[in-house]
Amino acid sequence: MGYEVEIKFRCPDHGAISKRLMALGAGPGAEVEQADAYLAHPSRDFAATNEALRIRREGAENRVTYKGPKHPGPTKTREEIEIPFQGGQEGFEATSRLFEALGFRPVAVVRKRRIPHHVRFQGRELEVTLDLAEELGPFVEVEALAADAADLPAAQAAVQALAAELGLTDASVEPRSYLRMLLELSGNQG
Repeated sequence: MGYEVEIKFRCPDHGAISKRLMALGAGPGAEVEQADAYLAHPSRDFAATNEALRIRREGAENRVTYKGPKHPGPTKTREEIEIPFQGGQEGFEATSRLFEALGFRPVAVVRKRRIPHHVRFQGRELEVTLDLAEELGPFVEVEALAADAADLPAAQAAVQALAAELGLTDASVEPRSYLRMLLELSGNQG
């Protein structure tokens, strides 16, 4: 079981963050476009349980991801199970139809352009992404993966320290998911 440990920040100046990342030895990866189709469970309210199920299309690659309930602490921390499946639009559509046939219903699609940066910081690999989320604007996510519950404190500390090193402050933290922000923007609370 792995855990995603992240903090998201509103950030109108991706250029400044990119320069700080380069100073730390992190160059940008290729820009990717993501479409995340979120699904509602037929008998469980994911909004109430703080869980999420999504089908992600990134270029020709597809993955289904389950995100477990959030753990308490200074970062957004949750179990993440991610499984790749048949690539391309055909695989994406077939998987979407499969979930709908099982009673899951589409909630919303979050679209974003993302430039990933990978950096070794405090002895671990972290990812910093510069995101431009459709309808929501520019953000930066600082993320680490924790192997297990015992690794959570170190992963959380590394994420917080790297964010501070990049000049990202508590004042710009965005605790909501892209899905939650998009639903609130549309007046739909999920």
